[in-house]
Amino acid sequence: MKIALLGYGKMGKKIEEIALKRGHEVILKIDADNRESLTKEELAQADVAIEFTTPATVYENIIFCLDAGVPVVVGTTGWVAHQKEISHYCIEKNGTLFHSSNFSIGVNVLFALNKFLAHCMKGYDDYEISMYESHHTQKLDAPSGTAVTLANQANEFLYKKDSWQTLKNGDKKELKHNEFPVYFDRLDDVTGYHEISYTSPIDRIKISHEAFNRDGFALGAVLASEFVKDKKGIFTTEDLFKFNPSF
Repeated sequence: MKIALLGYGKMGKKIEEIALKRGHEVILKIDADNRESLTKEELAQADVAIEFTTPATVYENIIFCLDAGVPVVVGTTGWVAHQKEISHYCIEKNGTLFHSSNFSIGVNVLFALNKFLAHCMKGYDDYEISMYESHHTQKLDAPSGTAVTLANQANEFLYKKDSWQTLKNGDKKELKHNEFPVYFDRLDDVTGYHEISYTSPIDRIKISHEAFNRDGFALGAVLASEFVKDKKGIFTTEDLFKFNPSF
């Protein structure tokens, strides 16, 4: 499979390493220094594009790939405000879009556990939910896209708490009765950590995921690329991993 990498920082280089080990070819590598090399003609030579750039450039890159007729796997977060618009455009162009807030196999297991736990806790109002995430200082969005996914998943089941509020860890802002907090930190040497807690006067239930490096995210992105090759439509890691429980 021929891959175009849109974004060739630490994540892009790790994706390249894993793609090559799996027998694929990286034919185009685009970053801020060679943006002019991204042409529809060059991009059209690829079987799939993997997009890991920034919230400021992801929208333009997705549209560019769809216009070029190249399936695009998007790992950049922070573009949820455009998701409906881009989904409509993908369908209109008969294109292929695979997006996820996190491609890690372990995090997708956490997504499934988070849904199941929220389902179990429905109606037990003595338990108060809270979430926490921490990442390296270079991460631009806060909370992380993964934390947003986890919070929105919980909202599907927790009727007492149907909204959430982003807070810097340590903030003491008063929340509305229907909100739960999503705390975040940006720290040196933290690849990624996410935690969901349910606390009552008598005990606490907690699930979490800690990434030790970027390998899991990169592997998931390559697996997603293999999955969407020769497919049309809009896909997520739920289609790839199928970890979701049935209720």
